[in-house]
Amino acid sequence: MIAACCSLSLWAAAGSLTTPSQLIAQSAATTGAEAPVDVYIPVDNWVYGALDRLRGLGYMDTGFFGLRPWTRRSIAKMVADAGSAEGIVDDPQASEILAALTKEFPAPNAHASPGIRYESVYLRTQGIVGTPLRDSYHLGQSFFGDYGRPYQEGFNLLQGASASAQAGRFSLYFRGEYQHAPSATGYSSALATSLALSDNVPLTLDPVQATVPEGPIAATNVFRIVEANLSYRLLNHQISFGKSDHWLGPDRTASMIYSNNAENEYAFQIDRVEPFQVPFLSRLTGPFRYLFMVGSLKGHTYPNDPWMHTEKISFKPTENVEIGFSRSVIWGGQGHVPINVHSFLRSFFSFQNVPVAEKNSREDPGARFSEFDFTWRLPWLHHWATLYCDSLVHDDVSPVDAPRHAGVRPGVYLAMLPWVPRLDLRVEGANMDPPTVRSMSGSYLYAEGVQRQGYTNKGFLMGDVAGREGKDGEVWLDYHLTPRETIDLNYRHAKVAKDFVASGVTQNSFNVGIQKRIYEETDLSARFQQEWWKAPVYLPGKQSDTSITVQITWTPHEHLAP
Repeated sequence: MIAACCSLSLWAAAGSLTTPSQLIAQSAATTGAEAPVDVYIPVDNWVYGALDRLRGLGYMDTGFFGLRPWTRRSIAKMVADAGSAEGIVDDPQASEILAALTKEFPAPNAHASPGIRYESVYLRTQGIVGTPLRDSYHLGQSFFGDYGRPYQEGFNLLQGASASAQAGRFSLYFRGEYQHAPSATGYSSALATSLALSDNVPLTLDPVQATVPEGPIAATNVFRIVEANLSYRLLNHQISFGKSDHWLGPDRTASMIYSNNAENEYAFQIDRVEPFQVPFLSRLTGPFRYLFMVGSLKGHTYPNDPWMHTEKISFKPTENVEIGFSRSVIWGGQGHVPINVHSFLRSFFSFQNVPVAEKNSREDPGARFSEFDFTWRLPWLHHWATLYCDSLVHDDVSPVDAPRHAGVRPGVYLAMLPWVPRLDLRVEGANMDPPTVRSMSGSYLYAEGVQRQGYTNKGFLMGDVAGREGKDGEVWLDYHLTPRETIDLNYRHAKVAKDFVASGVTQNSFNVGIQKRIYEETDLSARFQQEWWKAPVYLPGKQSDTSITVQITWTPHEHLAP
């Protein structure tokens, strides 16, 4: 009944009850007057799930899903390309998704005129009963993939807004929010001392560490910039500076090399936003995309203020296969290595192990992490099944040449289940404790002997939430009422190795959520989560926490005066 009503509403918005192909054409006609801008769409936007499902159904062939976010202009081009796919107008699910995307994103060849755009205004409340986990570098997190936002037991609040501006090739995007979280007990002095010693940064050396939440923890009441970037489009490149989202993997839980689990860093980046062909080579590899970014990390105290640069290149040999290689290096810091062109080039071109004496000198190339991922849309089941995997190594050139040293996160996605066409299924698992003697006491993946706060920004892991020597498995069932309205069920099981955290850590969580458009420009989302966990080094016995999260978002389609 709900699905039928939503479908009727979509058709009514087009002016009359029409066929899916007519609806797509009408949507394109009504939105073509609004010019696409070059600002990035945040990775937590509903559009990525819709595009992923459209790809899973066999129609989105041009998007690089291991290199996100995308700009409005790029998404508009992808949607236009998908609209010409053979058979899409005869597929009810795919044509409905395409109609919603076409309505949201204007024709890519529209003329861009200067102006300011309201993007969103939102309010989120969250109530938590019981003690949650909030330590991705050691024990784990109860809530993740949320930009490192604060949360504690009690009443948590977010109030935020976003806007964008366009002027010729220049574009500006801003998202900021007020964040509130209650005070908390935090870790005992004994536990904090133990974890700091395991990281080789004892509290006597640094009594305040972003990666060790020692108590008591004061209430949080801050205004935080979530995203703020100024971009210039040049030869299909987006050259920008500021805080930008990044999701550099095909996974849903987290990307191993870079996700939105931590607060965004301030960085300079060059992003090839449109695929390109390399003469002769692309006959074998297909089109390419690449990204380069460099910026400073916060929350590191030994050494203080290191920098990180990240590079990724992806290519598509066929319309069903995407392959990506990426690399991140954390280098420099006060009292260790100066941040300059010489040290950057040394870290950029270093691909082999170096002696301990060099690591501890001003010639240290930095903490180097390499990633490999692939996505394969299987040719069976009408392309409804997608197989993918993300992997990460420390110090080695790539997971491809050192598979026994790699952390991995494989997954499978079924965009449609038989007899229930609006239901999809996704299963993922991660193993960040590979079978190598190097993976002991949390000192391998996401950790480093010199950069002792490891792969973190402001205390949170920037990569996979499975964490140091962690393992997890997740399963999702999503029922799609409409392309932007869903009901989802999720179960997660996670563990941290006993040789890293004494007696280990075990997490089990179940959550159910709904995303519903309650008015033309207003969306409501609600989520209930129940978690059970054991971490004897923190609290004795079996613990649990229960949370209810409600968010209302207004996304106006109005513009301010130029």
